[in-house]
Amino acid sequence: MINDILKHLSRFIILILVQGLIIKNIDTGTTFINPFPYILFILLLPFDAPPWLVLILGFLTGLFVDMFYNTPGVNAAACTFMAFGRHYILRLLSPREGYEFTMQPGIYSMGWPWFISYAGILCFLHHLFLFYLEVFRFKEFFHTLFTVILSTLATMLLVVISQFLFNRPKEENS
Repeated sequence: MINDILKHLSRFIILILVQGLIIKNIDTGTTFINPFPYILFILLLPFDAPPWLVLILGFLTGLFVDMFYNTPGVNAAACTFMAFGRHYILRLLSPREGYEFTMQPGIYSMGWPWFISYAGILCFLHHLFLFYLEVFRFKEFFHTLFTVILSTLATMLLVVISQFLFNRPKEENS
């Protein structure tokens, strides 16, 4: 229990620092690609985490990113929206026999198709909410939608890479 809390706390700190100190300062050469790998913290919370706790953690995650980006509440709102939607996406993608509460969301534990669907939907919802809230008008609807799609793809690439680098399978069949 304590080990799990420490693992999630260290993941939270590392992802916020990577987002605020590294990703924020990378110039992609275009305004269309803005990856936000810090959402991995919310994606990898355990299945049995109560929805109210996920909402609070989502809000706090976004609030800390807002401190780095100097955006008052935009990331906090997007992360809270994503955390709210997480419960429904988990129910939508639930296996027939349900989730084992000892498992956590991930490529190795749930498989490629499930994880890509789960992370892709939530990442898209986060980015959609974030970028349209940031622009706050529909005048540049397609420009913003293009940004949402490219940023979702860039974020998903970083999320999948991090799954391979930092999450090893628990049991390997020989």
